[in-house]
Amino acid sequence: MVTLFISDLHLCAERPEITTTFIGFLRAPARQAEALYILGDLFEVWIGDDAAIAAHQPIIDALKNLTDSGVPVYVMHGNRDFLLGNAFATASGCQLIAEPLVINLHGTPTLLMHGDVLCTDDVDYQRFRAQVRNPAWQQKVLALTPQQRLAMAQDYRNQSREQSSQKSMDIMDVNPHAVETTLREHGVSHLIHGHTHRLAVHDITVDGKPARRTVLGDWHRQGNVLVCDDAGCNFSWLSFQH
Repeated sequence: MVTLFISDLHLCAERPEITTTFIGFLRAPARQAEALYILGDLFEVWIGDDAAIAAHQPIIDALKNLTDSGVPVYVMHGNRDFLLGNAFATASGCQLIAEPLVINLHGTPTLLMHGDVLCTDDVDYQRFRAQVRNPAWQQKVLALTPQQRLAMAQDYRNQSREQSSQKSMDIMDVNPHAVETTLREHGVSHLIHGHTHRLAVHDITVDGKPARRTVLGDWHRQGNVLVCDDAGCNFSWLSFQH
């Protein structure tokens, strides 16, 4: 049996081909998996379960069909969908998981993260992340009307795009020291994360021992899935369905 990992789909009405491809993935390849892990930013925007579930009902239904078939689906919050809550978990059958999380991946202790917390050189972003992950701030936002929340989300997106265009790519990538420190703290030699959209496998050294950082890609041009079994991990590709 295989374990599957994806992240950064950024599902939204503006890119229906990504949603169609994802639902097709849930109906076929994912059915053969031991488990599916979604490591953040499944949705481009999630303004709260009360307002967003109905807008994404086909996706919720596809996830529920998969979990009802016996395949567990674990979902980690990203920087776009940090307001995913218990109602989403109930409707979809998914289990929300906290970051960071260590799992036994076919005999290898492996650390799972969305990855944004590792981008320590981007001080402005880390300040924003601390704010939006604060439970008190989230409660205050969820008390607003859906229209107000949507306007706030759109404003944040616009600000993020403007700020990103002014930052170097290195600043927005993970900090190597933060990666090494995190691996050391959790006592593992394998890290899987998303967020940066820079699909790659990095072989590194931590305290003189070999380690690996596997970066999941986004679904902007095509779908990608990390497929892991007893023999190791490899990427699989999905062409968009229209």
